[in-house]
Amino acid sequence: MKYTIVTIALLVVLLYSCGPSKAAKQATAERAALVLKQNQGEEIYGSYCARCHKLPDTKGYSVTDWQPILKKMQPKAHLQDADMDKIMAYLSK
Repeated sequence: MKYTIVTIALLVVLLYSCGPSKAAKQATAERAALVLKQNQGEEIYGSYCARCHKLPDTKGYSVTDWQPILKKMQPKAHLQDADMDKIMAYLSK
């Protein structure tokens, strides 16, 4: 009986230790948050920027190229900083 309980306890510990680590879980959660932010940025980019002009190809500019463009366009589009962060996340993917 003692041997069975010890064996089951060791199996439980072994199975628990084989699961994903906290770092892996955190990385997965951060990745999911980034993908959500990028998707929201794509939606904002498509809806707000297309109101006034044809949208340029997002791959035609680097992140460095986009920064002054977005800074100039933010007041014209009446976008908050949080929205601009989402757009930048989309443009940098």
